[in-house]
Amino acid sequence: MSGNTADGLYEILDDRFRTGRCTNGDSRLEVLYDGCRWAEGPLYLPAWRQLIWSDIPNDRMLRWDEATGAVGVFRTPAGHSNGNTVDRQGRLITCEQGNRRVTRTEPDGTLTVLATHHDGKRLNSPNDSVVRSDGTIWFSDPDFGITSDYEGHRAESEIGACNVYRIDPATGEVHLAADGFDGPNGVILSPDEQRLYVSDSRAARIHVFDVREDGTLSDGKVFAEAHGDVHFDNIRFDDEGRLWAAALADGVHCYDPDGTLIGRLRVPEPVSNIAFGGPKNNRLFITATTSLYSLVMSVTGAPRV
Repeated sequence: MSGNTADGLYEILDDRFRTGRCTNGDSRLEVLYDGCRWAEGPLYLPAWRQLIWSDIPNDRMLRWDEATGAVGVFRTPAGHSNGNTVDRQGRLITCEQGNRRVTRTEPDGTLTVLATHHDGKRLNSPNDSVVRSDGTIWFSDPDFGITSDYEGHRAESEIGACNVYRIDPATGEVHLAADGFDGPNGVILSPDEQRLYVSDSRAARIHVFDVREDGTLSDGKVFAEAHGDVHFDNIRFDDEGRLWAAALADGVHCYDPDGTLIGRLRVPEPVSNIAFGGPKNNRLFITATTSLYSLVMSVTGAPRV
């Protein structure tokens, strides 16, 4: 599918956005697909040169092939899947909003259920996850998939709160990692795995926690806070420590490591999620409402490990 031009793609708010070569890539967004209802969860798989992502209301996962540009269905039904990531063995980890669980796709295609409950109560609707090198998984559990039938199945929350949880790699137990959120959404580890970042969509904040060796969190604080009608979804790092955030109607935000908003990418539709990929890990994939966009950048994503 042919791309379209986005005038004024880069918005420089601090000179570090320019001097950091954040604006030296493509001058337009490329439209890869535009047939979704609400697209999220992009994940680039280098071995296959493919990107998979979730079309939540349509209850399907889609697949884009980099070599041919072809788009097809990866999985349907998909449990109204949202965020996708991989573990250190290359297995797909998926947050299924509709099924209210976290699953792992095995090499033979079968699904292993990793989390459904905490303290005997059913999870709300897992949204996003990240895996540490030792196999520890953190995931966010807002109520977005149970507030209506659009992105899941309407239901009452058994837990009565929206939290972040940790799955122990040795026991498989689900532990409360952090609470006090309005709507926890994107989760990501810093490249050195010493800090966990969590976006809170409803509170329009990005929080950061220190990560102890046993996976527990401490010293939580606000890394960035949006103003006006701006809300965050998922978040990703580049290889120079800048944090890029999907900011819905405000496009894609770029934050310096000190928490300063230094620039934006303007996108024609509200941005749900972002992911770095491509052979050089310098292609930014953007899911935005009905569409999948990409942008080849002069910025490189944090190393794949």
